[in-house]
Amino acid sequence: MLLRATNILTLIASITLLLALSLEIIYYRELEAFTSMFTLATAVVCAIYCFDFFVLMAHAPHPVRFLGRNLYILLLSIPYHAIAVWLDVEFSHRWEMVLSGIVVLRSVMALYITLRWLINRRATRLVWAYIATVVLSSYVAALLFYEYEAPVNHAVASFGDAMWWSWMNLTTVGAEIFPVTVIGKILCVLLPILGMAMFPVFTVYITSLYEPVAGDGTQLAEKGENKPNSK
Repeated sequence: MLLRATNILTLIASITLLLALSLEIIYYRELEAFTSMFTLATAVVCAIYCFDFFVLMAHAPHPVRFLGRNLYILLLSIPYHAIAVWLDVEFSHRWEMVLSGIVVLRSVMALYITLRWLINRRATRLVWAYIATVVLSSYVAALLFYEYEAPVNHAVASFGDAMWWSWMNLTTVGAEIFPVTVIGKILCVLLPILGMAMFPVFTVYITSLYEPVAGDGTQLAEKGENKPNSK
């Protein structure tokens, strides 16, 4: 029951982090520093992540081995920016970029936790897990693209432009918006790769819906051919 409760709590924390990141990027992009509400939300989410990590480590057959294999998750779960704000520590521009990069990685981890919950649910069909993966991945990519491209790319005037760019690159069609930052260029490479990996899954799923019908027809035909003639 403790593991189930921590899993649900971690899922809620991951969704909260994605929502807080969305508000921070879309509505407070003009601010140079993170808002206090986002800092508080990140600290609470990170505390939940750390609690979930130590609960899982306590229930693991080999806790030390579990710690070694998942140490990166623990490092991403530490609220570095919140600690720096509360201690009134000022960082240089380079370290501010490092902290923002950790926030990006933490949002990717939140996306992974949410998708893992959706895919592992027994009541969730494959098609819904597929749709959730495509929608959430494209949404997070649009958030990151808008955060880094909007200040320097005149083609990205709103978050809608970023969403359009994300969907068009995910479908491997491409958009008339060309990235100029390193993060934007990396996303421009990763999104078509994700699209080429995900769309065949949907095709196989649709094909599998018709295989049982075709198989039953084949079996009935074979039974009709093998049926002995009563005459």
